[in-house]
Amino acid sequence: MRLINATTLELDFFYGDDIPRYAILSHTWGKEEVTFQDWQSLESAKTKAGFTKIEGACRQAIRDGLEYVWVDTNCIDKSSSSELSEAINSMFAWYRNSQRCYVHLADVTESPLESRWFGRGWTLQELLAPGRCFFYGADWDFLGTKEALAPFISEATSIESKFILGTARIDSASISKRMSWVSKRKTTRTEDIAYCMLGIFNINMPMLYGEGTRAFLRLQEELIKISADQTIFCWEWGSGMPPSWCSILAPSPAEFANCSGFSPKLSSFAGEITPYVLTNVGMTMTAPYTRGQRCRLMVLSDCSPRPNFPRQ
Repeated sequence: MRLINATTLELDFFYGDDIPRYAILSHTWGKEEVTFQDWQSLESAKTKAGFTKIEGACRQAIRDGLEYVWVDTNCIDKSSSSELSEAINSMFAWYRNSQRCYVHLADVTESPLESRWFGRGWTLQELLAPGRCFFYGADWDFLGTKEALAPFISEATSIESKFILGTARIDSASISKRMSWVSKRKTTRTEDIAYCMLGIFNINMPMLYGEGTRAFLRLQEELIKISADQTIFCWEWGSGMPPSWCSILAPSPAEFANCSGFSPKLSSFAGEITPYVLTNVGMTMTAPYTRGQRCRLMVLSDCSPRPNFPRQ
């Protein structure tokens, strides 16, 4: 893990238990961000617009008694696909393990909820993972803590305060609920709408930029391998669906926008969640169903089925 020395601005590398206490920056990318390569010449890096917020984060860290800062723009060598993949798979933990997260809202000076930060995919984990978040405006004026702003953030994001503040475990939320959290968020690259949720679901998988929407399918397939939460199938067929879509899995998180209310239920047979299996020829599962006029409709509901409900 590379960290910026807040005093000298040099990049230092640390491994495992040797990682010191550090602050971490959360922000939205803009024009002229400073890359790892740019940082090799500080004089050159200082000419870019993105240098100012890195410098601001370092100054704030020094005021808070922290020697190091992590920033995603210049602490990752993105020319190395292996390093980028490792960083993306580790990022949730890096934010969670930080002493302080500085949320820099470059597009606001007073009202934090008006910032585009709340609509970006990557910033979801940057909101949920850290224990302590401090929000700052464009000029690094303090706007409030996560604790103070939690009720307003909850209303704006439809994420319950208990998950924002960490009083409830993120993995206690159903898959469909967590999918709904990112359903209206945007990422620059198509694949990132899946990759930005790896930490939210505690999933590790390789990055394959160029795979497009296949990334979200891979994420769901990985979830099926480790979870019996059937709310992964509780998504809504919307007007934006691909015309030829014929999978039981959703094409994107957007289909979960109205599905946060589903939760997995215990099986009336064994007293536990019923497992299911995804194979190369289809899926096997036990679930209640009801008959429609022209077809048999499987029901995955928020309610436990009656004992005599017909089963497939």
